[in-house]
Amino acid sequence: MPTAVRTGHEKVGWAPERVALWLVGGTMAYNSLEAVIAVWAGREAESIALVGFGLDSVIELAAGAILYWRLLSERRGLPEEEVETREIRARRFVGATFLALAAYVLSQAAWTLWVGRPPEESLLGIALAVASLVLMPLIAWGKFRTARQLKSRALEAEAKETLACAYLSFTLLLGLLGNALAGWWWADPVAAVLMVPWLVREGLEGIREGEF
Repeated sequence: MPTAVRTGHEKVGWAPERVALWLVGGTMAYNSLEAVIAVWAGREAESIALVGFGLDSVIELAAGAILYWRLLSERRGLPEEEVETREIRARRFVGATFLALAAYVLSQAAWTLWVGRPPEESLLGIALAVASLVLMPLIAWGKFRTARQLKSRALEAEAKETLACAYLSFTLLLGLLGNALAGWWWADPVAAVLMVPWLVREGLEGIREGEF
């Protein structure tokens, strides 16, 4: 009897579906907080980069929400056909958010380069960028590992978007520190543009794989 109970607990506590829900749900909660802080700090410092970073968090929050919906279907034991349908829709939606993110990055970088406005100094913005740079790769690693267990391309794609968030955190930090320490106001937009081809490729791939 004790053995049976322990086995059941392990199944419930460590099931890949449960882990995936915690990872995605935790990311959504963090992205919500990140969006509020970034937009507020950006407005206070009149920083286009920080406000844009907050808007990116909203895009990632939308991707997380659709993936959470897909994962719940498997957790609740819905028919395999329904799970597969949600997987396809989630993959397509995440692909679309990649393209939205690419458009944001490109327009943000172009505008910053055009007006020649350096990123404003913001201690809160720097702290937020550092926190995201530390947390997002760890969360992405957990998602990649769980995606392999579930064989979910949608979760794998969302993990890549989490990595994209880490990269944007790096470019934000690079821009804020580069401007503060060396006057390199252009570092942030240039570094961000380098990511656009990868974002577009992942987005188009996700949409194609999501075709019915």
